[in-house]
Amino acid sequence: MASSSTGTTTSSGSSILLTNSGSEENLQALMEQKKRKRMISNRESARRSRMRKQKHLDDQMAQVSQLKKDNGHILTTLNLRTQHYHVVEAENCVLRTQAMELTSRLNSLTEILHCMNAESINQLMSSEPFFNPWSFLSMNQLPIMASSSDLMQYY
Repeated sequence: MASSSTGTTTSSGSSILLTNSGSEENLQALMEQKKRKRMISNRESARRSRMRKQKHLDDQMAQVSQLKKDNGHILTTLNLRTQHYHVVEAENCVLRTQAMELTSRLNSLTEILHCMNAESINQLMSSEPFFNPWSFLSMNQLPIMASSSDLMQYY
């Protein structure tokens, strides 16, 4: 006797339906139901994954936008600071040049004063006998003649 899943065959060739055919349909229906559940679960999981991916992409795009805005602000600040630096550098150059010019003038004036003071001292020394002891000789005065014996009488 040969048996199949739907029934059995006898030697006379007649087939008999088995009572377990209803349970087979239930099993197939259960498998179909599980398959549908799995498919729905997979679709829902894929939908959540796409939503997470989209949210991540949106967050990154917002971050890119914020970084571009920050970069523009930093670039503007850098340009302003660079311009200010150039202005200050030019002012410093002018001030250094003025300081060099004033130092040169001060040195010239100091030299002039030094020369004038030296000339005044020379004139004073030449006109006052106190400052120039040799001027006594040129004043038509008689030289002092003293001897050591004249000096000893006062002791």
